Amino acid sequence: MGNQPLFTNDAIVFGFLMLSLGFVFYTESFKTGFWSKFYKIVPGLFMAYMIPAVLTTVGLIAPEWEITSSTGETVTGSSNLYYMASRYLLPAALVLMTLSIDLKGVFNLGWKALVMFFAGTIGILIGGPVALLLIAQFNPDLIGVTGPDAVWRGLSTLAGSWIGGGANQTAMLEIYGYNQKLYGGMVFVDIVVANIWMAIILIGIGKRNRFNKWLKADTAAIEDLKKKVSQFSESVKRNPSLTDIMIIAALAFGAVGFAHLSSDYLAPYFETIVSGIENPTTRNIFTFLGSKFFWMISIATLLAVGLSFTKARNYEGAGASKFGSVFIYVLVATIGMKMDLTLIFDNGWLILIGLIWMTIHALLLILVAKIIKAPYFFLAVGSQANVGGAASAPIVASAFHPSLATVGVLLAVFGYAVGTIAAIGCTILMQIAAGG
Repeated sequence: MGNQPLFTNDAIVFGFLMLSLGFVFYTESFKTGFWSKFYKIVPGLFMAYMIPAVLTTVGLIAPEWEITSSTGETVTGSSNLYYMASRYLLPAALVLMTLSIDLKGVFNLGWKALVMFFAGTIGILIGGPVALLLIAQFNPDLIGVTGPDAVWRGLSTLAGSWIGGGANQTAMLEIYGYNQKLYGGMVFVDIVVANIWMAIILIGIGKRNRFNKWLKADTAAIEDLKKKVSQFSESVKRNPSLTDIMIIAALAFGAVGFAHLSSDYLAPYFETIVSGIENPTTRNIFTFLGSKFFWMISIATLLAVGLSFTKARNYEGAGASKFGSVFIYVLVATIGMKMDLTLIFDNGWLILIGLIWMTIHALLLILVAKIIKAPYFFLAVGSQANVGGAASAPIVASAFHPSLATVGVLLAVFGYAVGTIAAIGCTILMQIAAGG
């Protein structure tokens, strides 16, 4: 947390985010001149992420803050915009982007998607202990700490987050008993490194054709799916009426409401079951089943897939996926807002471990993609399904085409399932590396 930003009212902050998105889309529409050349190098999605990060860095806005009152009392505050975007707009976007999905086409993407996902998982699994060993050569004191303050215990929470998600991260905190007073530092490293990597992936999307050529990738299945969805969209395309727009909103947020209602019952139910498991390791492996976010995303996606078999899919012709894309861009802006660029220089050693860790993850993905000739899409989504989870994997997938958002969600949900198990394996290796 930092000092209080200039603007803390969420209505004002949301205005800044929307103005930044409007600026990106307006400048991206230029066909000639500076902006035309600029966006050939830097994708608009990256700018939608980076401008809010700059606004946070200069102190105009902030995701959270703390101030000292005149009485000496510390008062904390935070913005609710990311919560709103991730809990309301993200599931709505998934519904609208999945309405016209060709499920058979998604499955036809084949085994390479899963291979790249697991390559990303293995990259995180081995990257942690290797990074810790490397940095220990320059700073031996880092691994000299034992007990609850041991660095490898803290890094276990990063492994949980970068393979699964928030629920897996919390599970690792419980399993290895890291000092909770120091836990905030690990969350900070998580945010900084994961956001830097996401920014690199977004830049890479703008150069995907060059990447695919170098990888000698077969993009036929992806292009076929995009073509089928585009052809269907054209066949049902119409000028949307107010009735169309209201029904699209009803489908999206009705599904969101049902997903939240279901998760409110399912998460506590499974949490009770999981808490009753006697074996602590087994118990923590299934902790994600007690996550409301997991159930909310899963149910919204299942509802959308179900709707894709009904006449509701024809609302793609009225612009359903375009509304979904609007929600995704708002989510991107709120994620960017969480990034204070100056903080990259704090917690140097831990961030360096995180950067080396993520580099190993990236190099393994590139190596495997080169060997199996997987397209950049699988590399990007396979990585974000691990590192970013259900909040960012659909963002990256939909940047290629709105119809591909479902692929990101399916892989991210899979990540929740294997997250804790793989993170435990990673932590055991880090413990050995640290001599603990």
